[in-house]
Amino acid sequence: MSTDAGTFTPAPGRAPMRAILRSQIRMELLLTARRGEAVVLAMGVPLLVLLGAGLTRATNVPGDDRLGFVVPGVLALTVMSTAFTGQAITTGYERGYGVLKRLGASPLTRPGLLFSKTAAILCLVAVQVLVLALVGVAVGWRPELSELLPAIGVTVLATAAYCGLALLIASVLRPETTTAAATLIYVLMLAAGGIMFAAPDLGTAGHFLLPLAAHAEALRDTLTNGAAVPASIWLSLTLWAAVALTAAARKFRWE
Repeated sequence: MSTDAGTFTPAPGRAPMRAILRSQIRMELLLTARRGEAVVLAMGVPLLVLLGAGLTRATNVPGDDRLGFVVPGVLALTVMSTAFTGQAITTGYERGYGVLKRLGASPLTRPGLLFSKTAAILCLVAVQVLVLALVGVAVGWRPELSELLPAIGVTVLATAAYCGLALLIASVLRPETTTAAATLIYVLMLAAGGIMFAAPDLGTAGHFLLPLAAHAEALRDTLTNGAAVPASIWLSLTLWAAVALTAAARKFRWE
């Protein structure tokens, strides 16, 4: 509001979109940190897989470098745990409880909500991947840091793809059905993605059918082998991200 000779003149108006998005991202992070089950899913399961499959011979992995195979796979798994499974379940119940309906009446637009949720997940993924990578290093994993940039690039693409897919599922299914569908997809991806044991090689087609497998292979290529990411993986994760986010933006409902 403005002042003129002691007179106050109201100047109503919406806050800048940058401030709205920053506030929503902060709220998404706070709400996620308060959900203990989300933290267990995002960190507990991947950590158990890392220690169990990486330090014992409970599973069969190709080659002699067990940690070099398991740790990148676990990093990919934690991205899916947070960006897909946790995101889908949370968003589904936010709709069921009427939280999204109330946000729809706020200055936050639908693209703004999708952006805020994806940005918050990227922040969480960065912390989780760093923690798990440090645990891997502590138990003997030695990554190739010279290929860190492409590893980050494919991780960002995978995170965007999973966020879009999670928001799409949460928009078209009931909360209970969303939980079941997200958990089922998570388990199937874990089983077929070659995360903690050798899986059948589906070749280039597998990169497009199983984004978790494509992401895990890309991280092994870069962080374990110091090699370039195959073009088919770049294309696969880019398509998954573009299609999933576009579909989520079109189908997303406030209630």
